[in-house]
Amino acid sequence: MNKRAWRTENWWVSPYNFREEYRNSWNLPKFIKIHDATLRDGEQTPGVVLKKEEKIRIAEKLSEVGIHRIEAGMPAVSEEDREAITEIKKLNLPSTIFGFVRAKEEDIAIAKDCGVDGVIIEVPIGKPKLDYQFKWSVDRVIENSIFAIKKAKELDLYTVYFPYDTTRAEENDLVKLLNEIKKYAMPDSVGVVDTMGCALPGATDYLVRLVKSIMNIPVEIHTHNDFGMALANSITAVMAGAEVVHCCVNGIGERTGNCSTEEIIVALEILMNIDIGVNISKLQELSDLVRDTTGFEIVKNKPIVGPEIFTRESGIGADAIFKMPLSMFALNPEFLNKKAKLVLGKKSGLMSINVKLQEYNIELEEEQKQQLLLDVKRMGMEKKGNLTDEEFLILVRKYKS
Repeated sequence: MNKRAWRTENWWVSPYNFREEYRNSWNLPKFIKIHDATLRDGEQTPGVVLKKEEKIRIAEKLSEVGIHRIEAGMPAVSEEDREAITEIKKLNLPSTIFGFVRAKEEDIAIAKDCGVDGVIIEVPIGKPKLDYQFKWSVDRVIENSIFAIKKAKELDLYTVYFPYDTTRAEENDLVKLLNEIKKYAMPDSVGVVDTMGCALPGATDYLVRLVKSIMNIPVEIHTHNDFGMALANSITAVMAGAEVVHCCVNGIGERTGNCSTEEIIVALEILMNIDIGVNISKLQELSDLVRDTTGFEIVKNKPIVGPEIFTRESGIGADAIFKMPLSMFALNPEFLNKKAKLVLGKKSGLMSINVKLQEYNIELEEEQKQQLLLDVKRMGMEKKGNLTDEEFLILVRKYKS
């Protein structure tokens, strides 16, 4: 076991992540790319609208972070979307630029006119989609897919075949579809798409391995979070051999959102020890930009980027969050450009009082500290929340007068 993999000055995670007998069951690809879909799937969050200039700023920040691929939008949606995609491509960012298209010749042609490097061609394959939304036969799906893939390849576009709602497809339908595509119009890569976020990690593992066994080309995983499985399914897909992970900043997206860009990056780098070449120190800036631009707030305790993920109220270990952060957190706050924070309230202990008094260079007798702790707890219960530093200092005054 490589000690440095699970414990460094910046993190201390489970050593069991690195057990050889566990990792030997993985089918890790030689490379893993992050495909950020914030500008397309993220914008499908109800109420979120991104102007051209805003999309350009986000694309620039994504590239600055080191995101390998940017899904810049769906060209068929509007003229402004087409202009945004075109301008993003003209920036000559290190990131590869993709457009999202339907299996229609005009969609693919418009994407080509925008200058994109590649296209994501969406075609339904989930049983509920085929039977009730589109009323298509599998043969029609095959026909449309072959036609669209051929058109994209003729235009020299990197072609990602995106059979959405994969996780609700009949297996026989999916296998037939993939075999026909392989025979008549091989794309550059193919997606396993959990459109409704309804698959368990074990099912994702099965599907990724199944698709790879048929197609023998890179597999891309696209997950949603309806059952809170988006990150777990994305990680599992990589373990099963998926080369590309689709995600959105702050986990925004339709319904419950997509796999979170910042979460999958840190999980791959830290929990799986995979160097994907992304600047983790820039993730907070990226998150803040997307939050401010979309107006879509994130919860305070959201993993990686939440403002209070290193905040502690419990008295036990109150001093350790500063003296030895990794005894209290899996990640060093400084690694994510954050600081540990101690707050006072109902759950505070005497150690909390000592730490806070030291912060303000205030000395009290032990009996006074005990009384002050009772005051703090009482106020915390009355407020049903934490004390501000000002409120704490007001309580302290009666013991200093």
